[in-house]
Amino acid sequence: EVQLVESGGGMVQPGPPPTPPCAASRPTFTTSDMSWVRQAPGKGPEWVSAINTGGYTTYYADSMKGRFTIARDNAKNTLYLQMNSLKPEDTALYYCARVIDPGLPSDMDYWGKGTLVTVSA
Repeated sequence: EVQLVESGGGMVQPGPPPTPPCAASRPTFTTSDMSWVRQAPGKGPEWVSAINTGGYTTYYADSMKGRFTIARDNAKNTLYLQMNSLKPEDTALYYCARVIDPGLPSDMDYWGKGTLVTVSA
């Protein structure tokens, strides 16, 4: 069974940018492309970013380019999303998910339960 557990959410505070981690079960993590997806209150899911198995190819939704950075540590089975220049509209539940088709980063099967990131105005 694939297990994905996000953490590190909360109210964004001044200082280092939030970088919520997603802990994944072995061995699927090291052989899978991974994505982050978010869902803002009252809205549908929005794909955010994806990364390939080796961590050297990344993809971003247009609204996140230049602000968010996806990364992975295969030795720790952990996925990350560093979020800079946050806006109130970035408030959402952030989920990590396993990608089924590497050619389609938004095609995912297993999701975590999400971590809530809140950005005040």
